[in-house]
Amino acid sequence: MAKQEDLFKNVVSHAKEYGFIFPSSEIYDGLSAVYDYAQNGVELKKNIREYWWKSMVQMHDNIVGLDAAILMHPTTWKASGHVDAFNDPLIDNKDSKKRYRADVLIEDYAEKLNIKAQKEIEKAKERFGAAFNEQEFITTNPRVVEYLSKKNEILARMAKSLDAGDLEDVKLLIEELEIACPDSGSRNWTEVRQFNLMFGTKLGASADTAMDLYLRPETAQGIFVNFLNVQKSGRMKVPFGIAQTGKAFRNEIVARQFIFRMREFEQMEMQFFVRPGEEMQWYEHWKATRLKWHLSLGLGKERYRFHDHEKLAHYANAAADIEFDFPFGFKELEGIHSRTDFDLKAHEQYSGRKLQYFDAELNQNYVPYVVETSVGLDRMFLAVFATSLKEETLEDGSTRTVLSLPAVLAPTKAAILPLVKKDGLPEIAHQIIADLKWDFNVTYDEKDAVGRRYRRQDALGTPFCITVDHQTIEDQTVTIRHRDSMKQDRVQIADLKNIIENEVSMKNWLMKMND
Repeated sequence: MAKQEDLFKNVVSHAKEYGFIFPSSEIYDGLSAVYDYAQNGVELKKNIREYWWKSMVQMHDNIVGLDAAILMHPTTWKASGHVDAFNDPLIDNKDSKKRYRADVLIEDYAEKLNIKAQKEIEKAKERFGAAFNEQEFITTNPRVVEYLSKKNEILARMAKSLDAGDLEDVKLLIEELEIACPDSGSRNWTEVRQFNLMFGTKLGASADTAMDLYLRPETAQGIFVNFLNVQKSGRMKVPFGIAQTGKAFRNEIVARQFIFRMREFEQMEMQFFVRPGEEMQWYEHWKATRLKWHLSLGLGKERYRFHDHEKLAHYANAAADIEFDFPFGFKELEGIHSRTDFDLKAHEQYSGRKLQYFDAELNQNYVPYVVETSVGLDRMFLAVFATSLKEETLEDGSTRTVLSLPAVLAPTKAAILPLVKKDGLPEIAHQIIADLKWDFNVTYDEKDAVGRRYRRQDALGTPFCITVDHQTIEDQTVTIRHRDSMKQDRVQIADLKNIIENEVSMKNWLMKMND
């Protein structure tokens, strides 16, 4: 655990030192769970967003984009169920004065049981080698069976209690499991109570006439209320999707772990409208497709897993998370939900407008069912950044800090370095930049010895360093250094564009989804 905490501290420190993320309003001691994306962070975030957008919208002829307003008519949130049902179970520890989500405390306890089971499985793998039958071991080994059955029993009971609104049983479960405050070790808990997550605001010229509004807690509703507008104006045929990226706001009970859980965050989501009865096949399709997208970035297949929901949202008939192994353990990265026809029917009811689709093939009107994919952009940023940050020991015994970002996402693709600040070398370097900047985000670096500059660019995640030296004057060649391998090649200036393009092209990276 201590190692994980140290790793996470390094991530936070590196993000600030190298201009990726700053605490918001830092000169005023900051604002809890709010962060600013700095000069390099905003580029990385933009590249992640674009990588998602191209894969979702540009690569699908039946998916289009939307940018709905943050402020919406308040009845929208009544219809969606957020006014009455957008709550998290809150519990306080009387001794530490710390506040927690009761369901997260229970889920963390269940995850410890799962980890114990996985350790037994790993030990058995080592013991039996190639002859190991994992599935048989999981179902027959007494310890593993006990750990997993207890985990499932706990989660099922929690889900049942939360669905029924039985908060007393949720507290009773915490007490029975002897769950202690992670901060103080105390088991002196308050009652569990519901906490509404929406931020309220006002719209109007004066306080007495102002309308009560909400900052949207999710971006999906902007898609649902525009369903017919998009369908008719785009002449879309079911099945089709509407994609959107944008800010959402939640008054989180516990906003911790850097940008993993913030009060202002950004979502990348797609609502896919399908015929009733076909939603489960599309649900499985998008589960598989979205995992392929994540795997295309090369962060490691072992870092991802599916988690099927025990407690379904009020609108869903199936739900799963793609979880990622963050420095603080496996946590949700992306959600895939089969939302049924709940949202469109609810908006029909509250608005008095029909939100139906005429299916010419079936010759009938119906309210489409919806399959949702939703990934947190900030969580995605953290997953990529934390996984890419490494300390490497080199052959000579020295160490380097390298941010081995997927080249397609790197904020800066190449740094142009004149060997010395004279003899016309800076001028040639600037000429190279003038040519490359039309296609790539590139930078100029002339301060310090070239070795130090290499290390600085490694820490920034720059895939290529291009060094201009005296030989360049003679034959128009430069040294290009590859970040991950540190290999250096002598190449023609005229070839630089193609070399960089081959490594950073979104096309080449997204093609991996077809492998």
